[in-house]
Amino acid sequence: MIRTNQKALEKEVGADTSNELLIPGGMPVGIYLETEGALVLGTEGVTGEDGEEHEPAAHLVKEGDYIIALDDEEIKNKSQLIEAVAALESDDIVLTVLRNNQKIDIRMKAVRCERNEYKLGIWVRDNAQGLGTVTFLNADSQFGALGHGIRDTDTGQLLNAADGLLYTTSIKDIQKGENGTPGGMEGIIVYNNYNILGTIQENTSEGIYGKLDRVDTLFTDTTPMEPVLDESEVKEGEAVVHCAVSGSVKDYEIRITKVDENAKESNKKLQIEVTDKELLELTGGIVQGMSGSPIIQDNKIVGAVTHVFVNNPKEGYGIFIQDMLKHIE
Repeated sequence: MIRTNQKALEKEVGADTSNELLIPGGMPVGIYLETEGALVLGTEGVTGEDGEEHEPAAHLVKEGDYIIALDDEEIKNKSQLIEAVAALESDDIVLTVLRNNQKIDIRMKAVRCERNEYKLGIWVRDNAQGLGTVTFLNADSQFGALGHGIRDTDTGQLLNAADGLLYTTSIKDIQKGENGTPGGMEGIIVYNNYNILGTIQENTSEGIYGKLDRVDTLFTDTTPMEPVLDESEVKEGEAVVHCAVSGSVKDYEIRITKVDENAKESNKKLQIEVTDKELLELTGGIVQGMSGSPIIQDNKIVGAVTHVFVNNPKEGYGIFIQDMLKHIE
């Protein structure tokens, strides 16, 4: 493969963005995503100073709400919520939550406990970490990855991202997928400033998107490719998936078994089957962490891997590349 860099890519990209060239990815990255506020996972009972059990948030705060303020004090994360509750001097409070993209003020009573402490009886979370695969990079250093959104593991809700970072990672181990048990890639991610690759600016149902600051660290030996922008050009038949499960990015043979332009979920419009013997030996097929690996057919980027069939890890779903490019301005 021909080594290229960002300047070379910019020269090859014309003024017509509909024909924009992309550098295909396939490299694993560490992901850190912070929510906008504190995500509510559920409510629970609290024992008050009267010895009675109270559940102050029941039927008021709902799973999936984002707490963004307490008594008009902005709440950006779980730590700020804990600090705000610790500073309460009265049990009469107003929580501001984001529910279905609408702000709602909820008046409730905090429970006064022993040692003059107050509790809300709400379980919350404020970040997500993991490993995924970069799909592409464009001439403006904008990247797309995963091909599906990052969702909360408990609620299944798409995380409302306020901020996020990409980190360098290396694959430590691979658990092979078996029928009924999806496999996975285990990576070593050190969350410090030295390992930051770029910023995540958007978390959508079609993937995560942002800006890469250290292009040469992630993209070293690869060639720009043309993306397929017309779904009708993608055909059932032979293709390859670009991924780094062996430690370096390689092409592995797959077969596109179905093209469904009318699928209800955009990241399930392609059905694929792994046919490459080496990849099957390494992973058993598609494993968690491979999401975002670009799918290439006739030397063009047509999409990315998104899901694995739990009962048959040789098969899975993919998303069209044009559905990912909609999120790139």
